[in-house]
Amino acid sequence: MSVIAEENVRGGSVFKEINADDEDSQPTEIESLCMNCYQNGMTRILLTKIPFFKEVIVSSFTCPNCSWSNTEIQSAGRIQDQGITYTLNVKSKQDMNREVVKADSATTRIPELDFEIPPYTQKGSLSTIEGLLDRAVAGLEQDQPLRNETAPEVAVKISEFIDKLKKLKEGESGFTLVIDDPSGNSFVENPFAPQKDEALSVCNYTRTPQQDAQLGIKAEDEEEEEKPINDIDSMRNEVLTFNTNCPECNAPASTNMKLVQIPHFKEVIIMATNCDDCGHRTNEVKSGGATEELGTKITLHLTDVSDMSRDLLKSETCSILIPELEFELGMAAVGGKFTTLEGLLKDIKDLIVSKNPFTCGDSSTSDRTEKLKLFGQKIDKIMAGDMDVHVVLDDPAGNSYLQNVYAPDPDPEMTTEKYTRTFEQNEDLGLNDMKTEGYQQ
Repeated sequence: MSVIAEENVRGGSVFKEINADDEDSQPTEIESLCMNCYQNGMTRILLTKIPFFKEVIVSSFTCPNCSWSNTEIQSAGRIQDQGITYTLNVKSKQDMNREVVKADSATTRIPELDFEIPPYTQKGSLSTIEGLLDRAVAGLEQDQPLRNETAPEVAVKISEFIDKLKKLKEGESGFTLVIDDPSGNSFVENPFAPQKDEALSVCNYTRTPQQDAQLGIKAEDEEEEEKPINDIDSMRNEVLTFNTNCPECNAPASTNMKLVQIPHFKEVIIMATNCDDCGHRTNEVKSGGATEELGTKITLHLTDVSDMSRDLLKSETCSILIPELEFELGMAAVGGKFTTLEGLLKDIKDLIVSKNPFTCGDSSTSDRTEKLKLFGQKIDKIMAGDMDVHVVLDDPAGNSYLQNVYAPDPDPEMTTEKYTRTFEQNEDLGLNDMKTEGYQQ
């Protein structure tokens, strides 16, 4: 609290960009008590900004008397709109080096060992998968001498379990690592970016009221009062406005919402947010109708730079593929958007190149940075019409759209394919457990 107050008194921003030449971006040192030997040690605190994670508080403690040390990372930014779950199949020793940001609200699981680290039992950390296992082993070994005296049988079982964790760390067998964070502020590195990581799956989800209460967003028993609006025609002709917060600076802002009928397609809901403080602007699109019976796959062959001006509706369930670049972007990665093809490609470039947290600072490597820079150059060539590629929109919910400039005649460069969803796709959309008939019985 005193560090933040001191920064405010000086008139500067609390959270600084990391810069070795800037004195204001250097860590603040505070003498504090060591909880291991109860002598004085040193805590170093750095309030900084990291791409993708927004503002964070990085702190480390070292004790010169007993050599005990501790590091932790806390999110100082806003809680994300959705929770996130990372599922990684660890198959090799190289996977142990993947960088992981684990918030204190995240739950870590290894299903093969029936092992779980509940939320808020550990501080947030910036580490690797090997570091997570080392931390778990250290936590289990901490009270082993006491258990050997008071509960020998329990100590033997815990020792056996520790041996299993150490074998996983040595890469003797593969395992599955699941990080479930309702706050949405955890992250697992994709070393193959911008290509798809076959071993890593990312799933965004809507938090439950219990999870909102645990994060302190709202009381568990709080009931939301909603006034039903039955006049659909008046909603089509009216722009609705409601208060929200800017996703960049968290300042109060307003969001406009309107029902829009897209020609030759369907009705959608467009929401746009403008921030007067930082100038950030964003738009999001939601489907105004039901989930289609069949999925939709739209393939466009880019033959001219004029294709960049085609209107495009990408729903949250739509994934994007560019086969010539061996690139695939999963659903919900850039959210729902109503834009042009050029606007979508710019968003992809910003997400993969500009906003990638592992392309700057100590996390970056020359090979990875050069690889992503080359990918950005290829996207620029596509937008300039200098590269012959295909863009594929694959939406299992059937709620995405790409403008046909020859409408109502067929577009010779665009094909639209309807297909039956797989069980896994229905599971992702929540349709397998949905009961629409006889649910009142």
